[in-house]
Amino acid sequence: MTQRKIRTLAQTDPQIAHLIAAEAKRQEESMELIPSENITSAAVREAMGSILTNKYSEGYPHQRYYGGQEYIDAIEDLARERAKKLFGVPYANVQPYSGSPANLAVYVATCQPGDTVMGQALPDGGHLTHGWKASASGHFYNAVQYHVNARGRIDMEEVEALARKHKPRLIWVGTSAYPWKLNYAAFAKIAKEVGAYLVADTSHITGLIIAGVHPSPVKYADIITTTTHKTLRGPRGGIILVTDKGLKKDPALGAKIDKAIFPMLQGGPHDHQTAAIAVALKEASTAAFRAYGKKIATNAQALAHALISYGVDVVGGGTDTHLLLINCGNGRGALVELALDRVGITVNKNTIPQDPSNPFYPSGIRIGTPSVTTRGMGVREMRKIATWIKAVMDLIADEQLPQNAKERAVFVTQFDRRIARNRALTAIRADVRALCKRFPAQR
Repeated sequence: MTQRKIRTLAQTDPQIAHLIAAEAKRQEESMELIPSENITSAAVREAMGSILTNKYSEGYPHQRYYGGQEYIDAIEDLARERAKKLFGVPYANVQPYSGSPANLAVYVATCQPGDTVMGQALPDGGHLTHGWKASASGHFYNAVQYHVNARGRIDMEEVEALARKHKPRLIWVGTSAYPWKLNYAAFAKIAKEVGAYLVADTSHITGLIIAGVHPSPVKYADIITTTTHKTLRGPRGGIILVTDKGLKKDPALGAKIDKAIFPMLQGGPHDHQTAAIAVALKEASTAAFRAYGKKIATNAQALAHALISYGVDVVGGGTDTHLLLINCGNGRGALVELALDRVGITVNKNTIPQDPSNPFYPSGIRIGTPSVTTRGMGVREMRKIATWIKAVMDLIADEQLPQNAKERAVFVTQFDRRIARNRALTAIRADVRALCKRFPAQR
């Protein structure tokens, strides 16, 4: 009998192996300050890369459409029970492929096409799937958007007025670029008055909620959705939770969510992803994780304070979560993103409230501390990072986007070539690399 030879990735596909190795090197020698990015544990990656990817498991535990599910069912049961226990809710679905499908499932379970829904406007820090016009949520539903006030805080008076006027079926409370704690109690009062479902999308702040540094929506929301990466440090995936309040409003709500995920929106779940989520939930149940979540917030505040002390325009004057926004000037977010990337500091360009520019060339950048906190960096390192951000911004202060929109793409390409030869940026790159070496990404 001939023994089958197991070939490594490098032997099977050296091009992909090389690119993965190059990305691993980039991650080790650079720091990720994008708030939605983090570093998973080795255990999470082991589950994610396991032989569970070989299995197909349409349906739910003990009700599958395929055979051979004994161990898959046990894994999904574990993931669901761990989610329910960790968040203190009676129902959990761990099958969403990611956060956006999870949110779409909530619409399908609670609304009919054309129903009125409410969410925070994307340029004001909301999420694409909360009714923004470019999303399916803004296409299939009558989306009403609320905003932030002059202080950069959610305008609760506007939320209340819009809810009373439009009587939405569903109200979202959740953000993607909003640095302040959310007032779930105020949203719940408004939702109750108009008879709406209140859905909390905690994707960005789930780890902070577990750590106790951000209020929990469990008492106030009917449904909670979350991604499983970001501050939770799990694989890329999604979870939908239904609270006691939600089941009291509609005892069939859990069953409706299950049906919305499968068969209405998805096929078979990603079993390797489910296992990795289960591992992440176990890790998140520890005292060490709660201390880690607190440190994420402490680091974000330290970074904001340091930047402000250097004269950087931090939108709203700070943060009490894991992220902050920097106003770089009219349309200059893309330039600052490119320049920081040249020194090994990865951020993302982002709109700011009342942005005078557009999403392609926004005026801000969004930065966060989950990834660097996972690497073990603390307040001292945040101050150092702030000095580099300020230095990079100063080095490109004279660079301005053309007023003519057609000229901008060419300008940005030429700008990127110019800064590649900038010796001051090269020197900062060496310093960033040295710091990253002291705090390995993969441990």
